[in-house]
Amino acid sequence: MAAIALTGILLPTDFSDSSDTALTYATALADAFGARLHLLHVLDVSIEQHQAARRALVSDAAIADAARARADEELAQLLTRPERARLHVTCATVTGTPAAAIVACARREGIDLIVMGTHGRGAMAHLLIGSVAENVVRTAPCPVLTVPLRGHDFVKP
Repeated sequence: MAAIALTGILLPTDFSDSSDTALTYATALADAFGARLHLLHVLDVSIEQHQAARRALVSDAAIADAARARADEELAQLLTRPERARLHVTCATVTGTPAAAIVACARREGIDLIVMGTHGRGAMAHLLIGSVAENVVRTAPCPVLTVPLRGHDFVKP
């Protein structure tokens, strides 16, 4: 039987409760396999943000810069300094379509496993806006572990 070797794990996060649950799995797997952990946040600039910027006479660049700074700060706070050192954590905030940006990061970084939370949207929301996790599963260059917010939890603190 072949052994599983994980050297790089990617955790995309939107800072939601489901992403926090996925972080628990990602850190446990990184610890177990001695893998490095990549934390990624994708800034998905929506039409509403552009409209709000125009109404407030604030440039899109100023809004994007503020959002990036806020996301970088939140990424840095997800794990303690000792955890970041132990897991060789890297953090990145990028702008783009979430699924495409996650897959691109996985390819660029040579990721072995993507661990991500799922929001469990209703059928209508899924039909209208799709699922980032579903798109990542279909297009990722590596396995994807999707972690629901509620359900069976095999990671014990």
